[in-house]
Amino acid sequence: MLQTLQFYLSYPFVRYALIVGTLIALCSSLLGVTLVLKRFSYIGDGLSHVAFGALAVATLFDLGNTSVVVMPVTVIAAILILRTGQNPRIHGDAAIAMLSVGSLAVGYLVMNLFSTSANISGDVCSTLFGSTSILTLTRAEVWLCVVMSVIVAAVFIFLYNRIFAVTFDENFARATGLRAGVYNNLIAVITAVIIVLAMNLVGSLLISALVIFPALSAMRVIQNFKGVVICAGVISVVCALAGIILSILFSTPVGSTIVAADIVMFLICCLVGRIVRK
Repeated sequence: MLQTLQFYLSYPFVRYALIVGTLIALCSSLLGVTLVLKRFSYIGDGLSHVAFGALAVATLFDLGNTSVVVMPVTVIAAILILRTGQNPRIHGDAAIAMLSVGSLAVGYLVMNLFSTSANISGDVCSTLFGSTSILTLTRAEVWLCVVMSVIVAAVFIFLYNRIFAVTFDENFARATGLRAGVYNNLIAVITAVIIVLAMNLVGSLLISALVIFPALSAMRVIQNFKGVVICAGVISVVCALAGIILSILFSTPVGSTIVAADIVMFLICCLVGRIVRK
C-alpha cells in the first residue's frame, strides 16, 4: 500500500489535491468554530446550495472560470442571509431555508432545461456530492486556492480578538464600541469564499460537514476557545488528508470519504471526552 501511495504521489495532480484539500480543511475549521458557537452553522449548507445554483447558471453561459459568477453570488447571498436573519419577521433559519431550497431548485431546473450534456444526472450528482474534479486541478486553480486560503487565515489571525468578542457576546462587543455588524458581515463573506473553494473537494451537499464536524469534535475534548480552534484545525487537516489518500487508494468518492473520516474522528473525540471527564 505504501508503494502504491508513493507511486500516486509522483503525479503532480495528486500533490495539488493534497495541497488544496489541506488548505480548504484548515480554513473551514477556523470559521466552523465561530459558526457553531453563534448557532449559525447551517449557513454552510444554505450557501452551498446557492453556489450550486450559481454554478448551473455559469455553466449555462459556458464560462471558462465559473468562480467569476459563483464567488460574487455566494458572497451576496451570505450577506443577505445575515441581514434577513436580523429581521424580526424572518428568523435566520427561515432565511437560510428560503435561499437554500430556492437556489437548489433553480439550479437543477436550469441544468435540466439548458444543459447539452447527455448525462445530466451524473453531472448533478458530481456537483452535489463531489467528484474527481479535485484530481483535475490546474496550477492556476491551486494558486487561487492558496491565495484565498492565506487571506482567510490572515484575516482570522489578525482579527482574532474581535471575532472572539463577536462570537461570545455580541451585545457586549457593541457596548464596548466594536462594530459587530461589520465583523458579522466579514465572517459571512469569508464563509462564502470557503464554500466556493470547497465545492471541488466535497461537493455542495457535504460542505457543511467539513465546517461543522471538526469544531464539534474539538469541543468534545477542549474547553477553551483558542484550544478548540487549534484542535479543530488539526482534526480537519488530518481527516482531509486521510480522506483524500484513502479515496485514491480504494477508488472511493473523495467528498464522502473525507466526511466519513470526520465522523469517525467525532466518535473518537466523544469517547475521549467522556474518559477525560471521568
